Amino acid sequence: MKMIDLRSDTVTQPTEEMRQAMSSAVVGDDVYEDDPTVARLQEKAAEITGFEDALFVPSGTMANQLAIMTHTKRGDEIILGYNSHIAVHEVGAAAILSNVSYRTVRNSDDTISGRDVEEAVRASDIHYPDTGLLCLENALSNGTVVSLEKMKDAYTAAKRHGLPVFLDGARLFNAAEYLKVSPKEITRYCDSAMFCLSKGLCSPVGSMLCGDTVFIKKARKYRKLLGGGMRQAGILAACGLISLEKMTKRLYVDHENAQYLADKLAALPYISLDREAVHINIIFFKVTQPDFDHDRFAEHLRKNNIKINGADNGMYRFVTHNNISRNDIDYVVDVVKSYINEVN
Repeated sequence: MKMIDLRSDTVTQPTEEMRQAMSSAVVGDDVYEDDPTVARLQEKAAEITGFEDALFVPSGTMANQLAIMTHTKRGDEIILGYNSHIAVHEVGAAAILSNVSYRTVRNSDDTISGRDVEEAVRASDIHYPDTGLLCLENALSNGTVVSLEKMKDAYTAAKRHGLPVFLDGARLFNAAEYLKVSPKEITRYCDSAMFCLSKGLCSPVGSMLCGDTVFIKKARKYRKLLGGGMRQAGILAACGLISLEKMTKRLYVDHENAQYLADKLAALPYISLDREAVHINIIFFKVTQPDFDHDRFAEHLRKNNIKINGADNGMYRFVTHNNISRNDIDYVVDVVKSYINEVN
């Protein structure tokens, strides 16, 4: 029986078209910048996001860290969300690699406003670090999408203080699909941005870092420093081109499936789920049943060929993607329902 994997959209399998493209990709040595397939991918990424240039890198975390390294100097402080991916899920890399500290903004919705930026920017004082960068996210790690108005508000405040703005757009195309705008409409409110090819876009490896020519030239050197210089990387870039040309156009299916799953789960007893917070392909919910055994629940699902992450402070995250169908969702809901009824 098929294993239904709801842990993340990073578990997506490359499509058959991607596998064929990998086998026939024209390649070169990308450290020498002579891989034509990588060059095409970088040109396409820059064009879609409205930047001058782009860089193909192995992972989203590397893209984020390259941006921080490139924008800041040693000893700077960066402004970012308290629950942002950079702050929570990247092993404190910015402190190690860029020697910067974090000034986190903590709001109930995880967004950053212009007022937040104004309050976070350090005054010119001998006791304070210099504020070097504002890091935004869209879509957010909590699965919601930030409005263009709020992005503009934060960006404008940063510019009043001469700050560069970087966008962690790991799920940029999901955000664009939710807002019904082009990615360029989102990236106009940042000076550099990244997005992942290996999440809902089904590529097996890779992310794109986008910015102006000077920024990318500097980031390319840092990529080499981190060991991210790849050789015949066109084999992977071939998948990235399919991600951009085709997989971005089907994300609405994942969003619709997430809405469908959320509706089904919300109808079950002991499930607490905020339907208004389901913007893209990510669903968060809690099981409110007294003395609920989270470990036993996860094990029950695994025995029924469903993979999930464990609860985080009682909160579960289910993620829809290209390998999740409506029939899969119906099956998952039936298994969850039967378990809750069994232990009730």
